[in-house]
Amino acid sequence: MSFKSNPLLGNKILPVDIVLAPEWWNKNEGITFDRDFFFNPLKRVEEEQHKEKVLYDRWGKYGLGEYRNEARPEIGAVHLASGFLLSEMLGCTVNYTDSHPPQVVALHADALEIDVEKAFASEPFQRLEKLVAALKEKYGYLTGDINWGGILNLALDVRGENIFIDMMMTPDEVKEYFDKIAQVIERFTTYVQNLTGTSSISVTRNVRLLKEPVLLHSECSHTMISEADYEEFLLPYDVKWSARRPYGVHYCGPDPHRMAASFAKIPHLDFLDLGWGGDVKLLREHLPETMFSIRLSPVELAKQSHDEIRGHITRLVHDSGNPYLTAVCCINMDDSVTDDKIDVIFETVEELRKEYSAGK
Repeated sequence: MSFKSNPLLGNKILPVDIVLAPEWWNKNEGITFDRDFFFNPLKRVEEEQHKEKVLYDRWGKYGLGEYRNEARPEIGAVHLASGFLLSEMLGCTVNYTDSHPPQVVALHADALEIDVEKAFASEPFQRLEKLVAALKEKYGYLTGDINWGGILNLALDVRGENIFIDMMMTPDEVKEYFDKIAQVIERFTTYVQNLTGTSSISVTRNVRLLKEPVLLHSECSHTMISEADYEEFLLPYDVKWSARRPYGVHYCGPDPHRMAASFAKIPHLDFLDLGWGGDVKLLREHLPETMFSIRLSPVELAKQSHDEIRGHITRLVHDSGNPYLTAVCCINMDDSVTDDKIDVIFETVEELRKEYSAGK
């Protein structure tokens, strides 16, 4: 049996990766996620290399920790899945703590107003620029990227839950508001990708295993809106941005299949990072040429037996139907997930690779 791959993403069979939560790193390795972790140049480099060494020691046999011997000038936390910087640039307070990802405090802005220039003149962006300058001066090049969130995600952080009322009562104003947020995103992602060559490893690490860097739009909050609202207010941005191929959508909610027919209207949806609980078969019917990054639930993983984990992954991969258009990941596992269960993820994927290779 032969399978079609996406030439922009390469022909690796079943890419797989993991992300450990800040709670895991803090408890097991003493790493603290204060502001210095993100913006102090020395700590930025040291802690990312520290993580690479730990990953190699535990799961190096599966390919993790390849940069353990390199001090890489990572401008963002590429072993963390958390969007916060653009929210801070747009005026939100962000709380930095030792053992949790940065917590965005909703601004609950009074008006549907976004000042693009003000965002890039803000102290948080200036902080990033100082980090970039310091790393560039020392190393001569830059790597990594910064989780940039998504339009509705950012609107919720800035406007709060009132954005949903706005969508009903003043739709034209909301569209203008989203346009401004989109301008901030476009400028930011262009800035980062021009510096490092990538934009979305910090959204999901599976994209680092692909041939070309994926622009990955986080739509975590879309589980809160209808398909009709998505198509009216937000699909136009996915359509536009999909010209920057390869392009992808991150939908970590439990119901990505609800948007399957709408996602099929995106001209070039190369990659879909889909939440656990998603109907993979239904998604594949609508998106036959899209690579699926199938996310496992870290909460469920902690409770499942080895056989249950193996069976669950196998079913989802088979439902996807194409090992060259399927990836597996588990993001934000805390210390309740033991090493042996993470082993099972990698071992099961390797067994599936052999199964598919033998069936050629």
